[in-house]
This record gives sequence, structure tokens and C-alpha cells, in this order.
Amino acid sequence: MAERKRVEIGLGIGQGLTVRLTDDELKRFRDQVERGTGWFDLETDEGTVALNLATVVFVKVASPHTIGFSGS
Repeated sequence: MAERKRVEIGLGIGQGLTVRLTDDELKRFRDQVERGTGWFDLETDEGTVALNLATVVFVKVASPHTIGFSGS
């Protein structure tokens, strides 16, 4: 099973949405956001979310968490 990353989607209506996506799902979503028009059905573990792409103002991908010292 592909690893899922936590992705926060900021919407221009003052709300945000946090979902978990694989790299492939994230790439597909980002490609659609760059086009910036219409609706996009985002498949998540919890179900399908229909997003109006014109309202997306940012996409934040969480960095991997580390425990302890990084050694660098």
C-alpha cells in the first residue's frame, strides 16, 4: 500500500481541509489546481470531496516527522 501524506488544502472562503493522499493522488490534484477551473472530485479515505478549484489558495504537504536528533 502506498504511503499517504497529510495534505492541507486552503480555500479562499476562509476554510481549510486536511486529507491524506498518496504521491500519485497529490500529483493528479496539483495538476488540476494549476488549471484552476471547474470542479474536481478528490478521493479520500473518508469518501469523495468535490472541490471548486477556483477557491483553492494553497496546498501544504506535511514534511516527514523525525524523532530525536537528525545527526546533521
